[in-house]
Formats: sequence, structure tokens, C-alpha cells
Amino acid sequence: MITRSIARLFWALSRWTLVGHDAVPTRPTILIGAPHTSNWDFVLMLAIAWRLGIDVHWLGKKSLFRGWKGPIMRRLGGVPVDRENPGRVVSDVVGQVHAGEVFGLVITPDGTRGGNDFWKSGFYRIATETGMPLTLGFVDRTTMTTGLGPTIEVTGDVRSDMDRIRAFYADKAGVRPERRTEPRLREEQPTDTPIG
Repeated sequence: MITRSIARLFWALSRWTLVGHDAVPTRPTILIGAPHTSNWDFVLMLAIAWRLGIDVHWLGKKSLFRGWKGPIMRRLGGVPVDRENPGRVVSDVVGQVHAGEVFGLVITPDGTRGGNDFWKSGFYRIATETGMPLTLGFVDRTTMTTGLGPTIEVTGDVRSDMDRIRAFYADKAGVRPERRTEPRLREEQPTDTPIG
């Protein structure tokens, strides 16, 4: 397959090291991409997926799919979303997952590449509504490593689940460490209720 050949060449020439070969999910999963701090994250995500043979789809703002870029972005696994209506994004993606259209759904919950106060909770709602687990993908400039971490099941206890996610990402810096967002959801409260 040509994508695997491209990925092998990329990793042979790259300063980055791919880790987590044994962490490839064996069933449909939400692949978290974090910390998301640079456009290079997209290149690394494709290189990881192609090298490990993961069929991925990713969510992108509608403007990325306009004009001549549209067919290319879709061919690379892009799914256009309207960020003006985040509730509809979740319901659309849930519908696609139930239709069996997605194997690995890449989501960058820290949103845009600038620092935010919170992660967006759509990934958690999709996981809850579809029963899909979360595979923790990462980029860490301090060690020049990127790849896949553990796959975890969400329990509905938002704070407990996010504590596990925070523990994993605690030492991951991203390509641009100054833009890193702490993994935290607005929905985390002393008396958590499941996101639904």
C-alpha cells in the first residue's frame, strides 16, 4: 500500500520516534490527538496511522474542505464539521459511527492550536453515546516521541476518567509546549454527572 510506504520513508527520515506499536486498537476507537499545538500534529497523525495501518477519520472545520482542497482532505480521512453548531457535530458523528463508517476517529479536544482553558467535551460525549473507547495519542517534543498510549473505556464518571487522561498527558509537551492546554473539561464539578 502506497500510504504505508510513504509512512516508512517518513519515519526513516524523521527526527521523531514512533512508539506504541503494540497499542494499536483492535476495535473502533476515538483516537485523542494531544497536545495539539502545531500544524505538524496533522502530519504526525497521518504518519502514525499509515505506518500502523489504522483506518482513521478526523474532524476538520468546514473551511478546510472548500474548493480544490475538499477532495484531498476527504481522501485523507477528513470529515467536515460546522463548529458553529457543536451539538450537531456530536450527533452527526454518532450517526456515522452507528452506521459503521468510522474505525479510528481522530479528535483534538484541546481545540485550536492556541492555548485554551478547557478541552472540548465532544470526544467524551461521542464515546459515551457510542460505547467507543479512547485511545490516547500523543506528541512530546521533550523526548521527540509520538505515537499511541493506552486505550481506555469511559465510565461516565467525568472527573475520574479525566484524572486518568491527565495522568497520561502530564509529561507530554506537544510540538509547541507554550501552547499546551491542560486536559480539563468544563463539566468537571465536585458532583459530577455524566455528560449526555
